[in-house]
Amino acid sequence: MKFALAALSLCAASSAMAADDVITLTIDNHVFSPKEVKVPAGKKFDLKVVNNDGTPAEFESKPLSREKVIPAKSSAVVHLGPLKPGRYNFVEEFHEKEAGAQGTIVAE
Repeated sequence: MKFALAALSLCAASSAMAADDVITLTIDNHVFSPKEVKVPAGKKFDLKVVNNDGTPAEFESKPLSREKVIPAKSSAVVHLGPLKPGRYNFVEEFHEKEAGAQGTIVAE
């Protein structure tokens, strides 16, 4: 019985850790929210990009060598890390000249 409880506790902790490794970034009217995302340096994580717009969006980060087209009214996951401490810019490429379509991932 003790073993079963310990195993169950370990599974619950693993699930909590996995949930913490997913960061959600939302696009509304071609604007990212939040504009700045803080992540722990040296750790892998997933960035879930939710596109609430009625048109496709493209998450692009040249410093991270990542591009991902997100269809309208859907989401996609971008696998990232581990990152060295620093600032990594990203844009919604289809509207990259608009201030709201730019953001930063900060690894610390």
